[in-house]
Amino acid sequence: MGIWRTSPDLDALNAAARGTLAETLGIRLAEIGADFLRGTLPVDARTLQPFGLLHGGASAALAETLGSVAANLCCAPGTRAVGLELNANHLRAVRAGMVTGTARPLHLGRATQVWEIRIEDAGGRLSCVARLTCAVLAERASNRDA
Repeated sequence: MGIWRTSPDLDALNAAARGTLAETLGIRLAEIGADFLRGTLPVDARTLQPFGLLHGGASAALAETLGSVAANLCCAPGTRAVGLELNANHLRAVRAGMVTGTARPLHLGRATQVWEIRIEDAGGRLSCVARLTCAVLAERASNRDA
């Protein structure tokens, strides 16, 4: 089980993304390890910028999705993680195929979490590295219904 406070179920997590930006962009959660969450993003018409390269915003959306889902899987009962800050450095252009992001924690505190997300192209070359900081908040009754 590793760092996770709940038993993660990839099918349930992917189903929860229906009707969201993650589904629109084609983001899929692919693997959960003891201390990481991995997902994929297609490089296609949905995720390209006008010059034919993977849009930095699409990489940022993958990073935030992976980090946010992972952060919430690490939250104590009655708490929820929300993104505070995302920083992304785009290191290599990607023109086609699939990119894979891997989120790993740098800090898992009671009030904040910091996640590093590394995004690689199909050849395993680093395309983007991102850091997501999340606040861990008490869950309100109205949040549970959202």
